[in-house]
Amino acid sequence: MNNQTEITFLKQVNQHKGILYKASRMYADSLEDREDLQQEIMIQLWKSYQSFKGNSEFSTWMYRVAINTAITYLKKEKQRTTNHSDAPHHFEVQTEEYNPAKDKQLEIFYKAVQELNPLEKAIIFYFMEGLSHREIGNHLGLSEGNARVKLNRTKEKIQQIIKKSGYEF
Repeated sequence: MNNQTEITFLKQVNQHKGILYKASRMYADSLEDREDLQQEIMIQLWKSYQSFKGNSEFSTWMYRVAINTAITYLKKEKQRTTNHSDAPHHFEVQTEEYNPAKDKQLEIFYKAVQELNPLEKAIIFYFMEGLSHREIGNHLGLSEGNARVKLNRTKEKIQQIIKKSGYEF
């Protein structure tokens, strides 16, 4: 791919960098694991960018790649490849620093999300991104009604996990 393609790609990724942060925060607990997962998502985005046809919004495509990569990443449990030669070495996405002391509620929320199964994490991820029940269903191969029910159950599950931890919002 040419330099212009790379510039366009990085510009689009930077516009939607919150997706990287949220996906890594939901699927990885430690800062080091989150950084590794963000890098893995970037690599997968770059590798599959040439197949992005623009039939959907870039952010929609990025959500799918991020979630699929996170799930695969977890299954591999640190057995990642060390050969990243297909991706340019200078990918840099500016991220906001996360300060747990600054927002304790968010920290508690993300700890609760860690206990969810991959489908529940994906549902909450899409919900946090503001997708409708129909859009959540489309992304996950569910009917709109089924997506609504699963989202409500997942929200209840998060509340129960938080209550069990002894913390009330």
